[in-house]
Amino acid sequence: MKLMTGSKKLVKSDYTKTALRAYFLQNGFNYSNYQGLGYANVLYPALKKYYGSDQKALCKSLEENVEFYNTNPHFLPFITSLHLVMLDSDRPETEIRSIKMALMGPLAGIGDSLTQFCLAPLFSTIAASLATDGLVMGPIFFFLAMNAILLGIKLGSGLYGYRLGTNFIDKLSEQMAVVSRIANIIGVTVIAGLAATSVKMSIPFTFAAGEVDAENTAQKFVSIQAMLDKIAPALLPALFTLLMYYLIKQKKWTTYKLVILTVIIGVLGSWLGILA
Repeated sequence: MKLMTGSKKLVKSDYTKTALRAYFLQNGFNYSNYQGLGYANVLYPALKKYYGSDQKALCKSLEENVEFYNTNPHFLPFITSLHLVMLDSDRPETEIRSIKMALMGPLAGIGDSLTQFCLAPLFSTIAASLATDGLVMGPIFFFLAMNAILLGIKLGSGLYGYRLGTNFIDKLSEQMAVVSRIANIIGVTVIAGLAATSVKMSIPFTFAAGEVDAENTAQKFVSIQAMLDKIAPALLPALFTLLMYYLIKQKKWTTYKLVILTVIIGVLGSWLGILA
């Protein structure tokens, strides 16, 4: 999508406002696209300014961004700033989406680890110590310290994303196709890792190898799942993930249909003894 003639270019304040709107990311959370609706809502004012009176392009852009997304809200401004810089530089939507999706997983891990397993335990320990001494400053300290640092992370990551995106695109605009391909590879790798580790499916069948002879030699039992794991580890999770992808991409199934199908496959497979 190209910038419409007469539309205003985004300025630094637009990036700052978008960074602050990261607080609204979880407001539209649902189990169909997770933070997808919130992500589009965070970008909405900047997109509205960018596309100006071209309502058709605005609606198309919002529709494209209401897709599955799940990252840490405090590092979201880094992603949105890069997104807007690339959009403002007339980069193709495919490149923007590749960068957006590639950053989703890594920043989710970094952000969750920092906020939930570093900052929160640190400040809660200090606050609890103050509270046990009868000081009301305990909970107040925790509230102020956490929110001040998280606000700083939002603004800082948003500003860094803006600067990085501006310099990066100015210097490497001709190499964006390569960067986009790398981002796609990273995204596929992350999804493949999730499919292999998060989807649990196995075949519980075993069969006896050999017979009990005159010397009463014990039979050996061979597991079909063990054989599959030696040939192609996590084959069933991969096939199941491909089935879900096919139903979403080709058959346009909703998340609710996929959940129902998964439950049916799980119950029937367990009842018949063919899946575990």
